[in-house]
Amino acid sequence: MDDQTRIELEAAAFRTLRAHLMEKRTDVQNIDLMNLAGFCRNCLSRWYQEAANERGIEMSKEEAREIFYGMPYDEWKNTHQTEADAATQAAFQKSFNENVGPSDS
Repeated sequence: MDDQTRIELEAAAFRTLRAHLMEKRTDVQNIDLMNLAGFCRNCLSRWYQEAANERGIEMSKEEAREIFYGMPYDEWKNTHQTEADAATQAAFQKSFNENVGPSDS
């Protein structure tokens, strides 16, 4: 397989993952994704931002989130996010620290 075809297939897989998370499985909470898989929608938007920045494209965290979520992040949270219990939040903090790095909070 040539590099261009590989890149196109990887991009198609990413677009399908994004659509799956944003359209078909809005019920799956970011905190649950992070606890189970070590990444969430916010990680995907951050990776998108980092890839843009590496290529000299200025993009803020909020801009990347809006591109990934298809709406402002606060709108997504108000529409789809539910409250997590204390045990889930504790598991999230552990997973976040292991996969992203220590948080400032």
